[in-house]
Amino acid sequence: MNKKIVPVLFVLALLLAACQPTVSDTPTAEIEILTVLTHDSFSISKELVEQFETDNKAQLNFIQGGDTGSALNRLILTSIGSETPEADVFYGLDNTFLSRALEQNLFESYQPEALASIPDEFKLDPSNRVVPIDYGDVCINYDKTYFAEKGLALPASLQNLTNPEYKGLLVAQNPATSSPGLAFMLATIAEFGEAGWLEWWQAMKDNQISIVSDWESAYYTNFSGSSGKGPQPMVVSYASSPAAELIYAETELAESPTASLVAPGMCWRQIEFAGILKNSAHRQLAEKFVDFMLSKPFQEDVPMQMFVFPVLPEAELPEGFVKASQIPETVGSLDSALIAEKRDSWVNQWSDLMLR
Repeated sequence: MNKKIVPVLFVLALLLAACQPTVSDTPTAEIEILTVLTHDSFSISKELVEQFETDNKAQLNFIQGGDTGSALNRLILTSIGSETPEADVFYGLDNTFLSRALEQNLFESYQPEALASIPDEFKLDPSNRVVPIDYGDVCINYDKTYFAEKGLALPASLQNLTNPEYKGLLVAQNPATSSPGLAFMLATIAEFGEAGWLEWWQAMKDNQISIVSDWESAYYTNFSGSSGKGPQPMVVSYASSPAAELIYAETELAESPTASLVAPGMCWRQIEFAGILKNSAHRQLAEKFVDFMLSKPFQEDVPMQMFVFPVLPEAELPEGFVKASQIPETVGSLDSALIAEKRDSWVNQWSDLMLR
């Protein structure tokens, strides 16, 4: 070897050694990425996301999959038989689609400690493959100004909506693609029975009800009470939606410009769940995220972010949310086994009638 090269190589070796990280400089753990599939209405405070990520050395990756029905369809298509599902956790499954999801065997069982504090009325899966996170009542919202200016009395029942004075005034969602749309369809079945619900929808079709694919289109495009520009002064939405109109108004208001029709037979209680997907590569982190969703900070964030009610009894509700939200005294209900057996058939019957 050339002797002149030896000192140069020695210096280079020292420089390379100096550049190598010591054990103490090496990160103790890599950032773990957790993917959560949700519906488009999912929202959470940035501060809470950052806190979870910091506490768990994690990064949360949220995928919005459309309305609940669309997100579930996507989940079924990408997860069944897959060793690498698209997501680790699914949030937004509700009681109208629950049986369909459980039949597909999509989720792993998990029982968070906080579940013991949740009222039994929200626990619809005895195997805890999904756990309840929040709830809201699907009702018809109306534009107060429209009805006041027209001197038009509010409909006191679903049957009243078929009267000619309400022709063309309601927009609803397709139950095949929208969870509030499906909830509203079930409310009509609960109200009129299997022998009479399609007759009601035929009367509503004759009365020019508008049908759109999702909640966002119905509320922000068709409903006059939100944008002030839509053609319909009534929309299938939530009894807590008027609270959002009050709190997020561009100028301070004394009351919400919208309200809900909460007479008996006009509403359906929607419960939303979260579940850990089978074959998740991040099972422990997924469990921590479900725990996080049932924690008091997350539960108290739910009303102002998604305008639904938390299932945790000790979660405190914001004043503005309570002021403008309405809670129906009674809500429509059907046996879960009946829904599981006939949901698809009902949706097909509805589609044959309303979309053709």
